[in-house]
Amino acid sequence: MTALATTRTEPDLSFLLDRTSHVLRTRMAAALAELGLTARMHCVLVHALEGERTQAQLAELGDMDKTTMVVTVDALEKAGLAERKPSSTDRRARIISVTPAGVELAARSAEIVDGVHKAALGSLPKAERDSLLSALNHLVEGHLSTAVEAAPARRARQ
Repeated sequence: MTALATTRTEPDLSFLLDRTSHVLRTRMAAALAELGLTARMHCVLVHALEGERTQAQLAELGDMDKTTMVVTVDALEKAGLAERKPSSTDRRARIISVTPAGVELAARSAEIVDGVHKAALGSLPKAERDSLLSALNHLVEGHLSTAVEAAPARRARQ
C-alpha cells in the first residue's frame, strides 16, 4: 500500500517555528550551562528580581508546572542563588528571593541570553529582522495569544 502524497498549499509554519525554537533552546542551554544554569533557572532568577513574586507566579511566567518549579527552586537554593521566604502579602505563599550571588549570576546570564538572541537575529538582514520581530509580536499579541486546551488523544480499544 502506498501513502497518499499531499501537496502543501501553505508553508509548514509549525515546522518552521518548532525547528527554530528547538535550535535556539539548544544554543541557549549550552551557553547558560557554562554558568551552571538552565534556562529555567535563569528565568526564575530574572523574574524574581523584578519584584516580590510567589513560586506560582514565577511558574506561570516561565510556563512551568508546579513540580518543575519546585525542582528548579530547589536547585537554585542548593546553589545559594535563591531562597524561599514568606510573602509579605499572603502568609500561605512563599516568594523567591534572590541572594547576592544570584543577583550577580542573573546579570551574567542575562548578558548571555541577550548574546544568543543577538546572534540569531544578527544572522538576518536588518529589514528581515525587523519584519520577523514585528510579525511574531503580532501573532503573540493577536491570533496566537491564547493557547487552546486540547482533549488528550484517546487510545484505541484493545
